[in-house]
Amino acid sequence: MDLATLIGLIGAFGIVLTSIMLGGSAGTFVNTPSLLVVLGGTVLVTMMKFSLGKFAGAASIAVKAFLYKPSNPEELIEESVELAKAARQGGLLALEDREISDDFMKTGLGLLIDGHPADTVRSMLQKDLNETLKRHSDGQDIFKAIGDVGPAMGMIGTLIGLVQMLSNMDDPKQIGPAMAVALLTTLYGAILANMFALPIADKLAVRSREENTSKTLIIDALLSIQGGQNPRIIAAMLEAYLPRSKRAEEESEA
Repeated sequence: MDLATLIGLIGAFGIVLTSIMLGGSAGTFVNTPSLLVVLGGTVLVTMMKFSLGKFAGAASIAVKAFLYKPSNPEELIEESVELAKAARQGGLLALEDREISDDFMKTGLGLLIDGHPADTVRSMLQKDLNETLKRHSDGQDIFKAIGDVGPAMGMIGTLIGLVQMLSNMDDPKQIGPAMAVALLTTLYGAILANMFALPIADKLAVRSREENTSKTLIIDALLSIQGGQNPRIIAAMLEAYLPRSKRAEEESEA
């Protein structure tokens, strides 16, 4: 679980709720018409922008922001070097019973053991990676759309409240509730966009980059193993995927 996302989300809402509680009655900030306009309107308008299947799948993609544990590049490099050593000693068939920690690497290794040529292995793994990145991109687009539509629906609710307020200026009792709708819809839209949808979209973008890096590393490692390259050469090549500070540590340890 990604603690940064969880702590950030809970903490942000906690601060807002605390400020509401300290400032007066929390019930003042609950308005059903405003919630209907912002939440219901945002969901329906966003749904118009995408196919139903993509929209429905956005929730499962968003789970990655909380639960996805990215593969550690250092561990992938270490595992790849061990596989390369075993392959040089006993051939690719010697890797058949090896325990592989990463599912993508396990799939690619199966292609090597089955004897597929390098072009086929690269093509199949790259297609798998591209489809994964496309799903991530769809999820990002949906949450970015929610971030765009939420404040817009808040503005629509504000205009509705202002119209209701201006049409009842002769009745002072109606001015307060109408003004509440006007202000709360703006608040709800801002919260939905800036405290939920846009941060989730940005975190999914980070996850997508991490997964792209780890899977590209795996593809390069497997093709190098298939080509029979020296494990030291493979390790040196794959270290390019590490930050410079990590590469410096590896070199100093060597």
